[in-house]
Amino acid sequence: MIGGFVALLLMGHVYMIMLAMLCQTIVYREVTALFSLKSHASESGEIENKGKKDPWSKTLNWYFFAVTNYFLYGESIIYYFKHVIFSDGQLLPFATNHRIISFTLYTIGFVGFVMSLRRGFLKQQFGLFCWVHMSLLLIVVSGHFIVNNILEGMIWFWVPASLVICNDIFAYVWGMTVGRTPLIKLSPKKTVEGFVGAFWSTLLFSVLWGSYFMRFNYMICPVHDLGVSAWSNVQCTPNPVFVWKVWQIWSPLRLFLSRLLGKSVTVIPYAPYQLHLLVFAVFASLVAPFGGFFASGFKRAFNIKDFGHSIPGHGGMTDRMDCQFLMGVFTYVYYSSLIREHHVSVGSILQMIVSGLTVNEQLELMKDLRKYMQGQGITIV
Repeated sequence: MIGGFVALLLMGHVYMIMLAMLCQTIVYREVTALFSLKSHASESGEIENKGKKDPWSKTLNWYFFAVTNYFLYGESIIYYFKHVIFSDGQLLPFATNHRIISFTLYTIGFVGFVMSLRRGFLKQQFGLFCWVHMSLLLIVVSGHFIVNNILEGMIWFWVPASLVICNDIFAYVWGMTVGRTPLIKLSPKKTVEGFVGAFWSTLLFSVLWGSYFMRFNYMICPVHDLGVSAWSNVQCTPNPVFVWKVWQIWSPLRLFLSRLLGKSVTVIPYAPYQLHLLVFAVFASLVAPFGGFFASGFKRAFNIKDFGHSIPGHGGMTDRMDCQFLMGVFTYVYYSSLIREHHVSVGSILQMIVSGLTVNEQLELMKDLRKYMQGQGITIV
């Protein structure tokens, strides 16, 4: 399994996106399958129809899933590939009308749901409607952020996901080795010693692991071409967080280190990304595990041992992805708020021209731009 994951990572961003969407789909199937539409007698006097099911329930489940994915990933395509979308006449209607199309599709599903309401199933149908929307929010929206992390640069997906896995492994190792004190009743096997040991181990691992992968352009460059792979000659201007800097050591500390090491030590090289890695490690160690505790409580509420059998022996895909969804959302919010560079691009200018100027204004702009470039000595064919 690990070998296949690494192979997809090396093959390119599009394969990792397909994997993320596949995992998201399996988790959605497992979670929505927990809600049974079998009707039973109720306090409201609904008709008892034991053994029967609403024939439209599964169809509407997957319809809302498809519409939500269409909206979210359509937004991502328009944002990350606007330089392609707004220069292609066939794709332009899709880009300019994407949101109204998405809303129309959702409205069709909503009307279909109301039309499918049947006496004897009302409470179950409305319960499923809420269940599906909760699942879309917690699963599909989270999966969308993970895909955005991949598009921003493979490192924003690979390293945070690795930290969650690392923390899980170290928690198990420390718990089996020195664990004595139970951590939380929802997960009886989790120990305080394992939780604390995994925290410090993940902090150290994050700096070493992230510092290694930040050396490769393939990992740190945002996606502009989905056809690239680890063997492609990927070039970009790196985000400032990946640029090495030096820290001038405080004089007393400089003197102490020089005597201790037997050589002059005046500066310490570092990359700002390493400081961000510590933040990711703290979240992966102290907060992301609560995604797993949430899933454990979920299973207890439904009195089930596993969410499914998509991964034999591992409790289903949901058990593997509970912490990853939480980590993926945090990574995207943290990156987009504190790290991402906001600057003008060819795609954003093209979007403004296509959506904000009339045809005559666009022609006038082309004429002025041609005149300007000729004045700079640039020959335009």
